[in-house]
Amino acid sequence: MFRNLIDHLTSLHRFSGRESVKAFWTYAAIVIAASFWGMAMAIMPIMLGSLRKMSDFARAHPDQATVTSGPGSYSVQIHGNHPELMPDFASMVPGTAIVTVVTVVLLAAAVTRRLHDHGRSGAWGLLPLPFLATGLIMMPRIASSFPQAGEPDLTLFFALFANNVVYLLTLGVVIYLTIKPGDKLANHYGDAPPAA
Repeated sequence: MFRNLIDHLTSLHRFSGRESVKAFWTYAAIVIAASFWGMAMAIMPIMLGSLRKMSDFARAHPDQATVTSGPGSYSVQIHGNHPELMPDFASMVPGTAIVTVVTVVLLAAAVTRRLHDHGRSGAWGLLPLPFLATGLIMMPRIASSFPQAGEPDLTLFFALFANNVVYLLTLGVVIYLTIKPGDKLANHYGDAPPAA
């Protein structure tokens, strides 16, 4: 597995040739796990800061909060409208965008080689990217409107929701194509890769 990881990291620029299902998914699983860890590291400080603000608010205003704690659990319920206690969702966007871009860069060449294995162009791997980019662009606008009082702009929210549905569908197509067995013989992208 370590050798596979090194091979992929040194081949980030190689968009030619073919790759087996096993070699691709061993590497992709590591990258996906690392991206989940990266997302957690980008989001957790902001969420923990918001929880700290809620706990401080509950101590300072016990009449406006209900705190429930027990073995292994702690809950703070704030009564009334206090948008200042909400997490700053807009500040989560840069960190999650960086993790997303790094993940795309780490997977791009491997996805292309995997698609070549059954005779498809690497362009198929681009299907989800316009919708991913649209989501990354729209998310800060929606996130910055969360703490504001008044009615949120649901038109923008539903546009992002529809975009994300299409993103997931196109991502599903790419995942299916990377799981699909490759050509047994040589194709115009090269010889069949080793099974491992």
